[in-house]
Amino acid sequence: MTVTRLDDAEVLARAGDLAHLLTDAVRGGASVGFLAPLDDAAAAAWWTERAAAVAAGRLAVWVAHDGRRVVGTVGLSFPDKPNSRHRAELVKLMVHRGARGRGLGRALLAAAEAAAAADGVALLHLDTETGSPAERLYRSAGWTRAGVIPDYAASPDGTPRPTSLYYKHLGAAPPAA
Repeated sequence: MTVTRLDDAEVLARAGDLAHLLTDAVRGGASVGFLAPLDDAAAAAWWTERAAAVAAGRLAVWVAHDGRRVVGTVGLSFPDKPNSRHRAELVKLMVHRGARGRGLGRALLAAAEAAAAADGVALLHLDTETGSPAERLYRSAGWTRAGVIPDYAASPDGTPRPTSLYYKHLGAAPPAA
């Protein structure tokens, strides 16, 4: 498996592959912002819209691929406000159901964290469905759970579910409280 960062043209070129990954995640019950059923055309349109954010530097996208097939992705969303340029949000960490258990989630997470630190980002944050397998990954990778918001996002079947908020300081030790 190889993890690579995509530029805007590559996001457009891989929109179909990324769409298959997104629809697989939704079919598998992952709470990644979409309701079921999600078809490939709608998912590809969503990914196509992300290319402008990548071109503008507001979003970074990595993919894990096995040969020519995309089997995972993760993104970093960068805020546009001057007082928040030290942080980024980890978004859309997804691994195809058929490729899980091989360390791809951890490899994608590590790639995003390393790139963020290299770019001077000192703080990462994310949200994930409470009780999801993703929580184990984040905790084992040194992320800290800040709290839980009840009924924050609907699962793909439309059921409101709680969301856990996580953060991670990169590089130097976190500032004293």
